[in-house]
Formats: sequence, C-alpha cells, structure tokens
Amino acid sequence: MSTAVILAGGKSSRMGRDKTQLIYRGQTLLAGAVERFSSVFDRVYLSIGDPEKYPDIAAERVIDIYPGCGPMAGLHAALLKTPDDGVFLAAADLPFSSPEAALRIIELCGGCASAVIVGGDGRFEPAFGYYTKALLPVIEAALGSGNYRMMQLFDALPCRKISPSELGKLWREDMLDNLNYPDDYTRLLGTE
Repeated sequence: MSTAVILAGGKSSRMGRDKTQLIYRGQTLLAGAVERFSSVFDRVYLSIGDPEKYPDIAAERVIDIYPGCGPMAGLHAALLKTPDDGVFLAAADLPFSSPEAALRIIELCGGCASAVIVGGDGRFEPAFGYYTKALLPVIEAALGSGNYRMMQLFDALPCRKISPSELGKLWREDMLDNLNYPDDYTRLLGTE
C-alpha cells in the first residue's frame, strides 16, 4: 500500500490569495494534485487545518494535531493516521509534481528514514519527499520545542538523497517548481 499526503494548509501570504485554488489547465491546483496522486497511490490524504475547507475535494482529511505549525504538523498527523510505514508528501502548489516519480523515490528510500530529490544545485524540496514513521519521535520533539523546519529531519536520521539521474525519464526540470508569488502564477499560465 502507498499513501500520499497533499499539503494544503498553508496561508498563501506571499501569493495574497489561496494558491491551492488557482486555476491551471481547467482545475484548481489542489484538485489537480489530488487527481494525479489518486490515479497512482492507494490512499491520498488532504492535509489541512480546517476540516470543512475544500468540501468539493474527494480525499480523506488529515487535521493537524499541532495547528499552525506548517508542513511538519501535517506530516506528523499523517504519519499517525496512516497504516503504512510512511507517507509521501506533495505540496498542492507543485503543479508538475509527478506521482510516478514519487513512487520511485519511495522505492529508492531503502532503509532510510526519508528520501528527497537533490538537484544539481544542491536544492531540494522537503514538500516533495518520502517520510517514515521512524521520524515520529524527532518530529514530536521538534513540534514540542517550536522548531518547525522540515530540513532538520534530514540530519536527524539517515535520509536518502536522490539525484535526478536516478529518476531517469521520470525527472522533469520543473518538478520542484512551486508557486509562491503572483509572478510565479503568471509564468505558469504562460506555459499552457
């Protein structure tokens, strides 16, 4: 079994409006992400702070136990809820995120506690990666201390850092491009 978690609990403060509701290719970014991942993963959770939000999205909700603590709180709640050994996080604002690449990342994780892609520039996106339940004590300690940075998880326990070449044809240069600002959305619309 495989579980994906679509992160949709952000405040979108830099965008100035709810970026999960931006329209791309005829549907919202959130609906597109849920549809893509539902076609490949056995189970898809929607990580949100308000269970009543997005009533039109057909995905099981995961509500933060630590509200207002960002993606780490969503990861925490999802790891506690899933019957699987881990979850794949995918931010709703990654319009080119690939569920097939996500499954390959899970396969490449091996015995590590997490797995993420590291590009040639050394950049990686914590909101597109695989995380196992082995991280729960680390996550709970971080949330309890007020340190919500996802990056700390990669140093706490072994993380499998995956190069784009390991994904082969599944890799896209824009796979980790997210939408934070209005100009990002304008550029995205220019690709249609």
